[in-house]
Amino acid sequence: MLVNCVAYKNGHKLAEIEISEISHYLKMPDCLIWVALLDPDTAELTSMKNAFHLHELAVEDASHGLQRPKIEEYGDSLFVVLHSIEMGSVGELKLGEIDLFVGTNYVLSVRQNSSQGFTNVRERCELEPELLRNGSAFVLYAIMDSVVDRYFPIVDALERELEIIEERVFSKFSSSRLNLEEVYTLKRKLMLIQHATAPLLEALGRLYGGRVPKICISMQEYFRDISDHISRIIKSVESIREMSTTIIQVNFSLISLSESEVTKKLAAYGALFAVPTAIAGIYGMNFKFMPELEWKFGYPVALAVIFISDLVLWARFRKARWL
Repeated sequence: MLVNCVAYKNGHKLAEIEISEISHYLKMPDCLIWVALLDPDTAELTSMKNAFHLHELAVEDASHGLQRPKIEEYGDSLFVVLHSIEMGSVGELKLGEIDLFVGTNYVLSVRQNSSQGFTNVRERCELEPELLRNGSAFVLYAIMDSVVDRYFPIVDALERELEIIEERVFSKFSSSRLNLEEVYTLKRKLMLIQHATAPLLEALGRLYGGRVPKICISMQEYFRDISDHISRIIKSVESIREMSTTIIQVNFSLISLSESEVTKKLAAYGALFAVPTAIAGIYGMNFKFMPELEWKFGYPVALAVIFISDLVLWARFRKARWL
């Protein structure tokens, strides 16, 4: 579906144009065409391929989707794949894909499985005509910067989620199994962000260091800024991953500690029952000649010995915090 198709000249908007007019505006000097598509079908991609003379391999990747984040160079044009990540209503992460075809005088953005558009990016570019005069490179920077900036709120939300899990781990009424399930769910979300950022950080180095593509030469500092943002995100993700691993270890330690406490209590109660059981067992062996068997106070004395012995054991166990 076509979202918009706009022509710009010297950083200023000329007009919203039809697809059939693209070839005409491409011939104009200092003119930039910016087209945005949402979940296009094969026919729409084919029409864009013919209008901008896109490389067939790049078009094939865009049509198939599910590509790894990358930046590929085809002659004087670039093909960029970005992953968009959106937070759902119940905390799940939704993965989408942004494919960018960037030439000397055009930018084609293709959104797939993504509900967040780039209207605000277009408005930002139109409000900065001095930068928009840099052409397609500035538009590429603006879109990439917007995609990367949208990762930060998600990382912040995952940090808050980790803090909640951490508090629950030390709660006496929490379920250890539920805590582990939530930690592993969090680690899967972190893996999704890592898959979106780590390859992109490596690919971005081609836009500001070494042999830089011709269309990006004037914007190297801007792409370096995006690289810095991605580095911060990756470090935050690694920090959360390390903390989640620590929480798993702490959770297992608390489970072991809880089992040890139960074992201590069972051993203590077993000792308390062992004394009366031993005394009753000895005097229940039905031998004719036993000490104090015929004594009038034998029964109450035996009960007193049992009670006092258990009371002493109970006090020692309480002091040792076994009970």
